[in-house]
Amino acid sequence: MGTSDELNRFLAEVERRAFRMAYLATGCQDDALDVVQDGMLDFVRRYAAKPVEEWRPLFHRVLQSRITDWHRRKTVRSRFRGWFGIGGEDGDDGSDPVESYADPRGDTPASELLNRELGERLEKVVKQLPLRQQQAFLLRAWEGLDVAHTAVAMKCSEGSVKTHYFRAVNALRNVLEEYR
Repeated sequence: MGTSDELNRFLAEVERRAFRMAYLATGCQDDALDVVQDGMLDFVRRYAAKPVEEWRPLFHRVLQSRITDWHRRKTVRSRFRGWFGIGGEDGDDGSDPVESYADPRGDTPASELLNRELGERLEKVVKQLPLRQQQAFLLRAWEGLDVAHTAVAMKCSEGSVKTHYFRAVNALRNVLEEYR
């Protein structure tokens, strides 16, 4: 069992990547922030007393559940909007304040453009992956979880994790082949 300082450090360590995962899944910064905050609160409420080494897969299980719940609610809301003839949700303006700051690494404009294009393309392709493939890819590649911990986080078998991850990587390779 960890202390409150360990819990705070853990949450601070995972918050940015969790937000990025939620943003890729929801496409909206406000919704992603809500998903991550709800996930963190639920994680603390349920699992803070667990051993520290179990926190990472448990946190990602909670986060992935919150993302799945968000998708379900969105489907229901869309159905009702369609029935009542209400238009789509207001999106944010798409601007990212971080993009307006200068690059401290001093990359050349050409390499920065290529990296930006690759990043935007990668983000777009990851967003288009089916949810389970997206989850498997982000947990394995970005979070560095092993197959067993990813299976715990996704509430599925290790074989399912391997299948979803394999399909995600193949889809990404096919679409991003020009950047090799």
